[in-house]
Amino acid sequence: MEDDSLLRYSRHILLPEFGLEGQEKVGRAHVLVIGAGGLGSPASLYLASSGVGKITICDDDVVDLTNLQRQILHPASSIGLAKVLSARKTLESMNPGITISPVEARAEGSLLDELVKDADLVIDAADNFATRHGVNRACVKYGKPLVSGAAIRFDGQVSVFDLRTPESPCYHCLFPEHAEDEEMRCALMGVFAPVTGIIGAIQALEALKLLAGIGQSLSGRLLILDGRAMTCREISLERDPGCPVCSSR
Repeated sequence: MEDDSLLRYSRHILLPEFGLEGQEKVGRAHVLVIGAGGLGSPASLYLASSGVGKITICDDDVVDLTNLQRQILHPASSIGLAKVLSARKTLESMNPGITISPVEARAEGSLLDELVKDADLVIDAADNFATRHGVNRACVKYGKPLVSGAAIRFDGQVSVFDLRTPESPCYHCLFPEHAEDEEMRCALMGVFAPVTGIIGAIQALEALKLLAGIGQSLSGRLLILDGRAMTCREISLERDPGCPVCSSR
């Protein structure tokens, strides 16, 4: 690691649990971020500032005026621009020493398979259940750790689904595909901007811990935030032995 990098990441390197070895692992890593919106914005900002070597961002949307309240990747000058291109511009200006790969497409089908297969870790910052389930299936298929988050109104939740651990549940174990309400979106329900920042930052924290091999992840646990009362609670998650997605692994 060169002198500039040692200085840039010195506050990480000073952490005994993280150190130079952890920073070098992060620098070699490739993270796939699904979604460049409310959750993907803070998550990717922290990943980039922390020196993740390659970040691929997949989103098919363009920046809209209503996004600016919470999607902190995008300045007003990016309205009308593809979110992934706006994200690349912001992240490259923050840290020119890493690689940002924009994918302007919906994360589905063979494209999603290829993106997940090529990554070391996946952050699910999507805003719809169909994409979340597709990402989960691909992560189970290729054995990639998945950091999943969601935010609506004043509430947020985050968990890790790490299929490298045999007893770990997958996203489908927690949220069966047939049991969800597709209309629970912030465009209809509203969302308090800082909640997306908190959840996205936690997703980045969990991702960096996993990449560096430190600490205890949220695998097997669901962290739930109530922003109005500013309380957190934790629910233990168990693998569903009959899960149609992960039971055969």
